[in-house]
Amino acid sequence: MSKVYFIGAGPGDPELITLKGINAVKKCETVIYAGSLVSKDILTHCTETAEIHNSASMNLDEIINVMQKSVAEGKSVARLHTGDPSLYGAVNEQMLELDRIGIEYEIIPGVTALFASAAALRTELTLPEISQTVIISRIEGRTPVPADESIEKLSAHGGTFAFYLSVDRFGDIADSFIKNGWSSDTPAAVVYRASWDDESILKGTLSNLENKIKESGINKHALVLIGKALDGKGAYSKLYDKDFSHGTRP
Repeated sequence: MSKVYFIGAGPGDPELITLKGINAVKKCETVIYAGSLVSKDILTHCTETAEIHNSASMNLDEIINVMQKSVAEGKSVARLHTGDPSLYGAVNEQMLELDRIGIEYEIIPGVTALFASAAALRTELTLPEISQTVIISRIEGRTPVPADESIEKLSAHGGTFAFYLSVDRFGDIADSFIKNGWSSDTPAAVVYRASWDDESILKGTLSNLENKIKESGINKHALVLIGKALDGKGAYSKLYDKDFSHGTRP
């Protein structure tokens, strides 16, 4: 039966799409991919006769029309989203429309830019005794942020923070953290185009990273990370402690 596959295509490196995602692409006769955000190398897995659409030039109605037409013709559709569809993927509105017109769909998860950034930084986001919480958010822009998720409220918490779509507002983010009692020396980093060939990393603190960002010219396609865990200085986990016995050690 024909259906739509929402596929997390990963953060950029074409090898970071899952095997399940690749297998879905291979069997779909229609492919809609998220413009420059998805590596075109992934499209080499499409069948020779696949109908390929770049969603960068399409609105929601046009995307749904392509899906509806393809399924009506007995063709399955691969909808390639950057990273993982569940994070800032605008996937919910597509699913609602498919529910409305009775088209079946499946979601295949992917590697989000946060995890590619952590890998690039060679850091563990949840260090024992340092941070056991990861907060993923974005600062308000054209898309509003709920009042109880404002940067002022979020920065009152501890943990490791990842901000998408916010690198151009790092100064505002840092000011909020410092006003909420965070040390100006708290580690911070920016990873530009995580896992792409032109990946770039900026490291600093809440007090000095803004100038480094301005000097670099980076203003989009970057992830901001903040937190003590970025230092990599924490207690060792009990998981592999020779004096710690349990039945769940992997």
